[in-house]
Amino acid sequence: MKADDNKLERIYRRTDGQCHICRKRLCFGNYGAIGKRGAWEIEHSRPRSKGGTDHLNNLYAACISCNRSKGNGTTASARSGNGYRTAPLSEKRKNGNAWTGGAVGALAFLFVPPPLRLVAAVVGGVVGAVVGKAYEPE
Repeated sequence: MKADDNKLERIYRRTDGQCHICRKRLCFGNYGAIGKRGAWEIEHSRPRSKGGTDHLNNLYAACISCNRSKGNGTTASARSGNGYRTAPLSEKRKNGNAWTGGAVGALAFLFVPPPLRLVAAVVGGVVGAVVGKAYEPE
């Protein structure tokens, strides 16, 4: 698949420059450079042969060996072979989850009686981080 530099950068940054299947560090400048260290390709999470599209939410950066070995298979089975269930998060998404968790913790702190505020803030922060991650779009 051909893509302009802007689209390539968005796909690359989405997983913080890591293969979304094995988490190997990729090199942005080595897109499609077979045999070079950190070489990568655009990988379709849902293969085009199974109805997948070229929409950004279906495109991930993957090292060439992972992309080629996945073939027509599912992303879930390819990741599970490496011990992972989800793609690595970009720095932007990691920070967004921290803000969500902090906001929920602050709300819990405001609405709980004083003796339980510290516990409520900590629990609210943890729950907020989990909820923020669970509902964040791919």
